[in-house]
Amino acid sequence: MNQIHFLAISFMYNGSAQVITPMLLQDEHELILVDCGYPDFLPLLQEAVHKQQLTLDDLTKVIVTHHDMDHIGSLAALKRAYPQIEIIAYESEAPYIAGQKSSLRLEQAQATLDHLSSGEKQHAEEFIRFLQSIEPTAVDRTVTNHERLPWCGGIEILHTPGHMPGHISLYLIASKTLIAGDAVVIENGRLEIANPAYTLDMQEAIRSVRHLLDYDIEQVICYHGGAFQGDVKQALRELIQAYDPTREVLNG
Repeated sequence: MNQIHFLAISFMYNGSAQVITPMLLQDEHELILVDCGYPDFLPLLQEAVHKQQLTLDDLTKVIVTHHDMDHIGSLAALKRAYPQIEIIAYESEAPYIAGQKSSLRLEQAQATLDHLSSGEKQHAEEFIRFLQSIEPTAVDRTVTNHERLPWCGGIEILHTPGHMPGHISLYLIASKTLIAGDAVVIENGRLEIANPAYTLDMQEAIRSVRHLLDYDIEQVICYHGGAFQGDVKQALRELIQAYDPTREVLNG
């Protein structure tokens, strides 16, 4: 029994309606959450899991794709409420999640302050305070690129840097499903690079998309956008071509 459960969580953020899609992976022995939303999202997670006729009491692991606020914001609260869970992240992401290194998103925001107008600076300072409020959480287990985890039909860790240097996506071997995290998002029915303003290295992000063509992917699930409907390989090629039109995109 290998099952994939979508936890589509709707909410308001900065005055606009938003949806994120954490995922639950389940087999006979494991219930694994992939990413966990903004701070104070624990009740929303509990409600979304309950709609799947499951409970977080049975949660065994949380895999974190990267340390952005909307992916780790409720991690500390989740660990307090369910101390049995094992928190898993890419080896280079662990110090940021644990608070041993300053958030790269925080450093990015701080670096912009001198170039902003007074009104923009006020919003930026509010954002910085919000980032500083994210509670750190110790990582129990680190993973490496192409490491294969034995749960839920097999999970291969894919290092997909660009959005952040330690970003990972998950390839579910049995179902040929990619849980993309923020490696790609869905906008207007198309695969796109996550908000370029928050992508720390665009060239790395495109290289990561190019590497995805090496995998037999039948379904892509994006944290922002949910499940992609359409020809995955073609959509990935079109995305690469849009950013790098001078290079030939192999069929893959």
